[in-house]
Amino acid sequence: MKRIFLFVLTNLAVVVVLGIVASLLGVNRYLTANGLNLGQLLGFALVMGFGGAIISLLLSKPIAKWSSGVQVIQQPRNADEAWIVETVRRFADEAKIGMPEVGVFEGEPNAFATGAFKNNALVAVSTGLLQGMTREEVEAVIGHEVAHIANGDMVTMTLIQGVMNTFVVFLSRVIGYFVDGALNRGEQRSGPGIGYFVTTIVLDILFGFLAAIIVAWFSRQREFRADRGSTQLMGRKQPMINALARLGGMVPGELPRGLQSMGITSGVGKLFSTHPPIEERIAALQAAT
Repeated sequence: MKRIFLFVLTNLAVVVVLGIVASLLGVNRYLTANGLNLGQLLGFALVMGFGGAIISLLLSKPIAKWSSGVQVIQQPRNADEAWIVETVRRFADEAKIGMPEVGVFEGEPNAFATGAFKNNALVAVSTGLLQGMTREEVEAVIGHEVAHIANGDMVTMTLIQGVMNTFVVFLSRVIGYFVDGALNRGEQRSGPGIGYFVTTIVLDILFGFLAAIIVAWFSRQREFRADRGSTQLMGRKQPMINALARLGGMVPGELPRGLQSMGITSGVGKLFSTHPPIEERIAALQAAT
């Protein structure tokens, strides 16, 4: 599960925690004090949904650094690091975005970009990528990651995730209200019971994974666009095609599970896959004019 997995997983955890905290503070009791107030519930769901997505976005870069062991290049220590920094700088200037932080992490061939803002992002490449590809191919991969930043993909995915979260929070509480009512068989109470709390927590998690399938589909479309963005930054498409072909012949680099969604390679089930198959990506580039 690559490209958005860390974001989705962090988001799911944040939404569940926010839901539990809201329950402890008595928010659910307020929403159901006089029957289910759908208007108030929708407002609550919007705050919870987009709040969870925005918090996850703001945490994306520090968590990425920590979980993958990225060594940010403050001052290049060798010619390779100097070349990487200069390549990112050149593409960032061409894409008209601020210079991202640049880092290297140990591992098999992979790369990722993340960050809440176009002008304060992070691009990181693995040692395996640098050792296993030609410079032109690495350049194409870096162009792909810079294109993700320039396209605002993390913000776009945050908005999509926020909408999904809103539906998750809203539907789980509507269903929880009716489940709780059925379990209590008309018993008069001042607020929701255990059936409501258990149902909403379980459905927050279940619906959260269903929402992740939709988010993954959008992520796959953004990958095609980032591939095209790399070809535009380089002025030709063959380097990106070559890089994808080489990655297809390599053992895909497994990023930490949280970072997989931000990587250049993928190897997961179809529904949760955040990257299209490499063959489809190459075919799309070959067909592009």
